[in-house]
Amino acid sequence: MAKEFSRTRRIAQQLQQELAMVLQRDMKDPRIGFVTVNDVDVSRDLSYAKVFVTFFEEDNELVQQKVDALSAAAPYIRTLVAGRMKLRVMPELRFVYDSSLVEGMRMSNLVTQVINKDKAKQQQFDPQAPESSEAVDGDKEQD
Repeated sequence: MAKEFSRTRRIAQQLQQELAMVLQRDMKDPRIGFVTVNDVDVSRDLSYAKVFVTFFEEDNELVQQKVDALSAAAPYIRTLVAGRMKLRVMPELRFVYDSSLVEGMRMSNLVTQVINKDKAKQQQFDPQAPESSEAVDGDKEQD
């Protein structure tokens, strides 16, 4: 029977926590700014770690500059994290921009826009239609 949490997954979780602390407290590079470590994927032999990061920037050029700055600082970050973790082999860090959060927010905004347009059309064709779901729920309880 396989273990519920493999050693590589436990190391990835600890590496994610330590990276977040190092990037928040020890990095003084103004090019990086505020960075969030979303996930870490460690190879089975623990030689590489893919670090998924997110920034509060939406400009692709600025995001690429920040990822490049992190990649340039990767050996220094690796040294700082190695001092905090007790591993025989410290994985080589590779930083990758994770756009899933930005895409999720964009999709949520699109859904909200469609719902608002649908409500506006419904109000246009039937001005006496209830504006909120509370009025609809109240009608159902009376029946």
